[in-house]
Amino acid sequence: MGGELIGLVAVTLGMASPSAPLYTYYRVRKLRSEERLAAIARGVDIPMEPELNQAARSRRSGLLLVSGALGYLATFGLIAGIQADRGHLDRCRVWHHSLAIGIGYFLDWSFIRRDARA
Repeated sequence: MGGELIGLVAVTLGMASPSAPLYTYYRVRKLRSEERLAAIARGVDIPMEPELNQAARSRRSGLLLVSGALGYLATFGLIAGIQADRGHLDRCRVWHHSLAIGIGYFLDWSFIRRDARA
């Protein structure tokens, strides 16, 4: 395999990887809009989906980041235990960042809830 082919593949994947999720998001939104417009044209009443408020977004982000960090820790901890290699434990350090950000989102959610009650 020549060096030119590796460069071509790297550039192609580097450009396609970020564009694919964006295009998918665009297509899903477009299809939802077309479905709603077709239903409205037929006279069907469509309930609007409410947007998530800031507290719900913070809670969801916190859950995703904390669960991702714990999954990352469990995966590499298990690999390190099976292979008895300290090198895999070094990779477990990355989970601290996700866990700290997730806990920050949970704190944000609790502050928003407390302010809403007051």
